[in-house]
Amino acid sequence: MQDEASEAGDGRTDSGAPDGMARRVAGSLTECLSTLPVTDAAAAEVARSDLMAAARTAGADGLADTLAQPGTLPDFLGAVLSQAPFLRDLAVLDPLRLAAILADDPDARVAGLVAAAGERQADEAALMRHLRRLKQDIALTVGLADLGGAWDVDRVTAALSDFADAAISAAVNHLLREADRTAKLRLANPDAPSERSGWILLSMGKGGARELNYSSDVDLIVLFDPERPALTDPDEAARLFVRMTQRLVKILQERTPDGYVFRLDLRLRPDPGATAVALSVPAALVYYESMGQNWERAALIKARACAGDIEAGEGFLAEIAPFIWRKSFDYAAIADVHSIKRQIHAVKGHGTIAVAGHNIKLGRGGIREIEFFVQTQQLIAGGREPRLRGRSTRQMLRVLHDLGWIEERVRDQLDAAYVFLRSVEHRLQVRRDEQTHVLPADRAGLETIARLMGFADLPAFEAALRVHLERVQKHYARLFEDAPALGSDTGNLVFTGGDDDPDTLDTLSQLGFKAPQEVTRAIRAWHFGRYAATRSTKARERLTEITPALLATLGRLDNADATFAAFDRFVAQLPAGVQIFSLLRSNPGLLDLIALVMGAAPRLAAIMTRRPRVLDALLDPLFFGALPKRKELAARLESFLAEARSYEEALDRARIFGQEQAFLIGVRVLTGTVECGQAGAGFATLADAIVQRLFRCVEAEFAVRHGKVPGGAAALLALGKLGGREMTAASDLDLILLYDHPEDAEASDGVKPLAPSQYYARLTQRLVAALSAPTGEGTLYEVDFRLRPSGNAGPLATRLDAFESYQVKDAWTWEHMALTRARAIAGDPGLGERAEAMIRAVLRKPRDRTALFADVASMRGRIERDKGTKDPFDLKQVPGGLIDVEFVAQALMLANGAERDDVLSTTTETALARLAEAGLLAGEEAAVLRPAIRLYQALTQVLRLAVDGRFVPAEAPGGVLAAMARAAEMPDFGGLEAHLVETQRAVRESFERVVGMVGGAPPAP
Repeated sequence: MQDEASEAGDGRTDSGAPDGMARRVAGSLTECLSTLPVTDAAAAEVARSDLMAAARTAGADGLADTLAQPGTLPDFLGAVLSQAPFLRDLAVLDPLRLAAILADDPDARVAGLVAAAGERQADEAALMRHLRRLKQDIALTVGLADLGGAWDVDRVTAALSDFADAAISAAVNHLLREADRTAKLRLANPDAPSERSGWILLSMGKGGARELNYSSDVDLIVLFDPERPALTDPDEAARLFVRMTQRLVKILQERTPDGYVFRLDLRLRPDPGATAVALSVPAALVYYESMGQNWERAALIKARACAGDIEAGEGFLAEIAPFIWRKSFDYAAIADVHSIKRQIHAVKGHGTIAVAGHNIKLGRGGIREIEFFVQTQQLIAGGREPRLRGRSTRQMLRVLHDLGWIEERVRDQLDAAYVFLRSVEHRLQVRRDEQTHVLPADRAGLETIARLMGFADLPAFEAALRVHLERVQKHYARLFEDAPALGSDTGNLVFTGGDDDPDTLDTLSQLGFKAPQEVTRAIRAWHFGRYAATRSTKARERLTEITPALLATLGRLDNADATFAAFDRFVAQLPAGVQIFSLLRSNPGLLDLIALVMGAAPRLAAIMTRRPRVLDALLDPLFFGALPKRKELAARLESFLAEARSYEEALDRARIFGQEQAFLIGVRVLTGTVECGQAGAGFATLADAIVQRLFRCVEAEFAVRHGKVPGGAAALLALGKLGGREMTAASDLDLILLYDHPEDAEASDGVKPLAPSQYYARLTQRLVAALSAPTGEGTLYEVDFRLRPSGNAGPLATRLDAFESYQVKDAWTWEHMALTRARAIAGDPGLGERAEAMIRAVLRKPRDRTALFADVASMRGRIERDKGTKDPFDLKQVPGGLIDVEFVAQALMLANGAERDDVLSTTTETALARLAEAGLLAGEEAAVLRPAIRLYQALTQVLRLAVDGRFVPAEAPGGVLAAMARAAEMPDFGGLEAHLVETQRAVRESFERVVGMVGGAPPAP
């Protein structure tokens, strides 16, 4: 890149003035015009001929005669009108007006048009027509003065801004007079309706800085002071000013045969998605003081009372000055302001300077970078230095240099670039009165812009443009060279204002979102502090910084929209956001984990949403290591509960611990850190530790009132998946409480004594509540005591000798099958050992093999009749599913326990392995059943993490399907489904070979 300022203009003809610094010559517009180069002479001649014919028809003979002769003016008009269709249409529409424009001094003419805007009109229709015709005159005058080099950029933008103010004021005054006429309010001064009216119109952005583009929208914030106007009904203030604001928009924006005046944009008001178009001053002050965003601080730098009650508007701006201008150097907010710009630039192809298709406003090295370069430094130091509180970009560049913030070379290069780029911007817009900032992508369009800029050929224009863009990019990058990368490189990501940015919607679609409007709606809600977690400025700053990386991460999922919705719910339910968002900012890898959880495990994501603190556990250095052993978990739990100051707090803290640890196991399953088989043991180890510790808590709390049974003891048996160490994230706890006591123990020794049977029954109820009752921290486990003797008909707690008698004399085969998974997990160790010894004796009881297998097959048949399904993903109930495998193992353990008690195991896969090693399960059957149990348990782990209720593949997120395929070690879900069906067929056949036909005859001996 070359740095000499003159090089930016190489290739320019003497007639052009692309730097915008043309010398102003007093007199008529014609006297200070320059001829622009034209390569398409034929098109220019056609334009000149058309205008000449229209002039003759309109009676503008002097203009027609001039056009008929060679000269500077005919050449200029031919060049401009052939390349700017909008100006051509205005010229042909009224040649007499064109002749007057050419003959007038442009400054004097614009001043007259601005003054004429305030002339009273008979009615609204007359006002709309009057303002539109003045706008046509202004547009043609300014366009010709600009393209002809009569005015520089500052004069062009000032003229457009002055007329905008005048037009808005005219409409405001008209509406106030009408409100006075209809007795809605009483004007303090009917000759000056806006005075003390309380209707405040703040011009924002380029309008506020008097830097309007040729085809700019006018950004307004409309407020009203309910204490200021003389309202006949103060309660109607909001409705009155909202209606008048809506009519203001119609007067200025509605397209009629005469065109429009200005498009108005009201989206810079506080929280535009949730507020009316006119907001009361008190409401606006509350918003800015409590939830105002840093980008709004930057926007308010240029705010200016442009119409309505100017005094009240200036008073409001003075009142919010402390919000805009902080007393200390405000570096902390700069990352947030800068992140908006970086979001705009997080786009492939914008990393290098382009010409064709380049956005000269938002693209690399564009106008927005110059404005942000200035505004961010204003925010940093404007609180301490009042001279930095100006609205004009160019003026503030000079002040920044004068105060020593930037070097002279930086000031000059940015100023020259600003003038050049604004000139390009005007030429893009003046052609068709389009609000565009994007250079044409085709060569012909670019050549037109080059000619309108005064360049003889396209290469010269491209070279000059690149010099300016590269200079701006270099200076802007140096200002923010320490800022962290945002992590998205796909396209625009702009979420300010109230409406969707079309380029952002395109970017979100490219990222993978099918409903981008929903994404932008949610993110705007974050930015406007509608959630508790985003109400603080710092929280919004942190969230703004991680948003692009978050969207890029979520967009890679095939269920990106559902996953984003889950993340939005997560943000909505956070009580505060700074800590979590800072955590994610400092640990980008957590975003990937969150995306994985929310995309592949909605059930697990719901836990994270309800209990966001579980994220802290993911940062534990031990997270990616082996699952903790029971002693280690017990020690951690003991330490965590030691801080509890009450029984209730202990229950809460146990839930916190359990949720965090279960969440960690689930995430490890999803990430493949632990195998699914290990997860079952991990969940069981966690449950063991929690149940054991809470059982002690319950006993101690219960003893406070009821004491203890002298010589008594209680032990807790685990059965089912807990007993077999095959738990999932959603498993219930199947428990039986056994107790024993001396025969002479008649009651407990507490303040409220209870008989032993009543004591242990009530103790069991307390334990159930401790484990399953919801508290402020949620729940732990569902608890099931139905496997006790006689099920729900029996006592809740069972004395050991009664339990033994029942198992020996009265228990059904299925109850002995359940006992194969029983183990003592809490309570008195001695009683637990006695219970396990008794159970082992029951399991070693000699049995009639034929009768046993018939019972097992019959029971499987009853289950199939009651809960039968053909759904292969109902892994437990489907024929050939989990029940079949478990029943085979349990039947063989019962059949052979008397001779070979070494085959007994509470864990199904271990039991199958022992049975095969002992020769009690044929090799071909083991080859079917052992892989099947591993497959079923792996899939069950994923499904219990992912979904509640029935699993329907067609409705499941792609992340869930992929996680299931990974767990099954299959290449894809289709392969898994086929493999699963085949496995279930093989398991059912194995069941019938080992146990017998379901509901039918046993196998041959």
